Amino acid sequence: MQDHGTQDGDSVVRRARFGALPERIAYEDMVEMKAASPRDPERDTGTPGAGNLLACLAWDLVL
Repeated sequence: MQDHGTQDGDSVVRRARFGALPERIAYEDMVEMKAASPRDPERDTGTPGAGNLLACLAWDLVL
C-alpha cells in the first residue's frame, strides 16, 4: 500500500515551482449588488406594427 504522507521528488519540485493553491474567494466578494434603473416609458413605446414588419422580413429572408 502506498503511503500518501510522504513526498516524492516530483512532488517536492512541483510544490517548489507552483506553490500552494490561491485562497478561495468568497461569493460576496465577486458579486456587486446595485439597484435596478427605473423603467423609461419613452423607451417602451414603439411603432405598433414594427414587430409584424420584422417577422415578415425574417420570412422573406428564409424563403
